[in-house]
Amino acid sequence: IPGIPFVPGFETVPYDDADALEELFKAKGENIAAFIVEPIQGEAGVYVPAEGYLRRVEALCREHNVLFIADEIQTGIARTGKMLAVDHEGVRPDIVTLGKAISGGTYPVSLVLADRAVMDVLTPGSHGSTFGGNPVACAVTRAALEVVKDEGLIARAAELGEYFRAQLNAVVIEASELHGDQTALRVCYLMARDAQCAVLAKPTHDTIIRLAPPLTVDKADLDAIVATFARAVAAIGVTHPNGRALRAPVT
Repeated sequence: IPGIPFVPGFETVPYDDADALEELFKAKGENIAAFIVEPIQGEAGVYVPAEGYLRRVEALCREHNVLFIADEIQTGIARTGKMLAVDHEGVRPDIVTLGKAISGGTYPVSLVLADRAVMDVLTPGSHGSTFGGNPVACAVTRAALEVVKDEGLIARAAELGEYFRAQLNAVVIEASELHGDQTALRVCYLMARDAQCAVLAKPTHDTIIRLAPPLTVDKADLDAIVATFARAVAAIGVTHPNGRALRAPVT
C-alpha cells in the first residue's frame, strides 16, 4: 500500500524465485524464524508459481531450520481443486493459516494450523484473543468442512475449474494502449451492470480481473458468467494491436 510502512524486521524475496530464497537463507538464515508465502498469490494478481516451487521452498526451509508458513486464507478449502493449494505439490507446511471459506461464507472465522511442537511455544497466558476459540465459530467450521467432504466439493471444484478456464480462454484480450490502465475496471463495471446476467468481479492491479465463483456453482452459471464477460469485453471495444476488433467468441 503506497505510503504505508511495513512492519520492520521482514525480508522480502521475489515470488516464485526459489533461487532468491536460497540466497537469502544462506546469507541470513540463522536469524530467520519463518518464511510465509501464498501457494497462489491473490491480491498480487492471481499468480500461480511454477511447478516444483513449493517443494523447493519446503526443502530449503527444512535445510535451514526455517518454519514454512503457507497462507491459505484465499486458496484453502477446495478453492483450487484440492483441500489446500499446497496439496497440489504434496508439501506439508509447518504452519497453515486459513479463513474466508473455512466457514462456508456464513460466519467470520480464521485459524492457524500447526503441529504441537510449534503451538506449544505459546504457553498459557502468553497470548490472548477476545474471540479466540469461539464455540459458535468452531461449530460452523466443522459443519462447513463436513459439507465440503460429503458433497464432493473438492472434486467438483477441480472439474468445473477446468471447464471454466477452457471457456474463458475463448475470450481473448490483447494488451491495449487504447484504454490505459482502466480496462479491467471498466470490464468489471460493465459486468456488474449487465442486463442479462450481472456478475460481480474484482479488478486487480489495473489489468487483471479476479473471478471467484462459489463451490456450489454449476456449468450453466459458468456459461452465463463467461457470456457476460464476453459482452463486457466487446462493449469496450478492445482491439488487437493491428486494429481488428475483438469478437470475444464464446464456445
